[in-house]
Amino acid sequence: MRRTTLQRTTVTAAAAATLLLAGCGAEHDGTGPGRDGDGSPSASGPRSAPEPVPGCADHAELTTADSGQTLCLRAGGQVRLTLDGTEDRPWTPVKSTGTALRSTNAGIVILPGDAVAAFDAVTPGTARLTSTRPLCPTGPGRTGCKGTQQWTVTVKVARP
Repeated sequence: MRRTTLQRTTVTAAAAATLLLAGCGAEHDGTGPGRDGDGSPSASGPRSAPEPVPGCADHAELTTADSGQTLCLRAGGQVRLTLDGTEDRPWTPVKSTGTALRSTNAGIVILPGDAVAAFDAVTPGTARLTSTRPLCPTGPGRTGCKGTQQWTVTVKVARP
């Protein structure tokens, strides 16, 4: 049976995506605390703490609908995801490439076929999260197919 209710994570993911996209168009002119108009350090010297990277979040919640997206996460942040599957079309455990993310405790999976995962952003870099599931239902007495649905999200981790 397929779930059709709107989940809180979907709303959270949509809000996070909106905030992320709002920061993507921002330009930095090199001015600001510790900088002159030409981008060089001012007489008062550079700031002691680096500025956060515009458009990067501290936390992100992803769902099946986020496949193909790229997001920016600050080091020290966390990304959590829930892929809604079914018992006869289950998602594989989510894998991460690279060293920018480290798997952490995601909690428990409530329904068979779902994939739930969480990753801490540990160092600047890029990671790719992936999972797959069969296109056709599997099980006894069913005609299967070899097709798979792939879910992938690219996570760019920036300095805090």
